[in-house]
Amino acid sequence: MPRDAAQPMEAVDISVRLPREMVREIDRLSREEGIDRDELVRSLLADALREYRIRRALEMYRRGEISLWKAAELAGITYREALEELKRRDIPLRYGREELEADLSWALR
Repeated sequence: MPRDAAQPMEAVDISVRLPREMVREIDRLSREEGIDRDELVRSLLADALREYRIRRALEMYRRGEISLWKAAELAGITYREALEELKRRDIPLRYGREELEADLSWALR
């Protein structure tokens, strides 16, 4: 079930070992941005997780394992955003019967 955007996510503490140079970079960026280290790391992780979901879903699409509709759903993005990501990543659009049926189903709702 999708989480209500107004509800804050439950926070959980984790521990991770990072290379010293990475920590220096995080500290430098947090000073430059004027935000604390924790907030910056959460933001970076959120961005990285979004990118990972998109890349993983579009790779499955590229291999012909899933439709673009399914890739968008798995990635947590809209169909339109998935189309834009295909273009940005130079992945050819496959438009077959499954995509046509999904488009028609959506259009006739």
